[in-house]
Amino acid sequence: MSTRDRIIAAATEMMQEGAPRLSVRAVAARAGVGASTLRHHFPTQRDLINAALTATYDAAMPDERIRDTSMPARERLRECLRRLLDPFAEPAEAREVWTNLLRMFAEAEADPKTRAGYQVLVGEAERRISAWLAILEEEGALPPGDNATRSDFLLTFIDGLSIARALPPSDQRLEDETRSLAFAVDAVFDVVSRARPPQ
Repeated sequence: MSTRDRIIAAATEMMQEGAPRLSVRAVAARAGVGASTLRHHFPTQRDLINAALTATYDAAMPDERIRDTSMPARERLRECLRRLLDPFAEPAEAREVWTNLLRMFAEAEADPKTRAGYQVLVGEAERRISAWLAILEEEGALPPGDNATRSDFLLTFIDGLSIARALPPSDQRLEDETRSLAFAVDAVFDVVSRARPPQ
């Protein structure tokens, strides 16, 4: 593993453990490198955080399955979206993940750097979903449409499912979740999205 990869791995581990701040010294110590070496690879703390967030999503959301045309397109998209829920697998894990996210990003006086970090997190998810939709559109499986709006819709839907996983489970949670996820994917395929109104 390269020095850069070790630094990113250390930062990612600390984020997953709920560290409220990624101190350069703490990340360098975890990675077993000097602070100057870390600064060589990541001149600013924002560069480090962005790289760690991107690595987190790259690991959580591999793209290979979306290109597997031996599977129906809707099934491929459902499978990829379900990967977004992997950190929220069981109620205990889901509550821990949400607690850490709230601690990091939802404080009343969140500073600009924290807010920027959250935007990177959301942006990575939106980028990945938009890429999946573009792949399906290019192969002709998905009707042309406003993929930005479709991505917003799917990400909002996934956020809701992830919160539901943190709540006391019902006996039919997995069945209900599977049915709801299929409904959301069908909506994206079957409804021609209108263009997003001008801002």
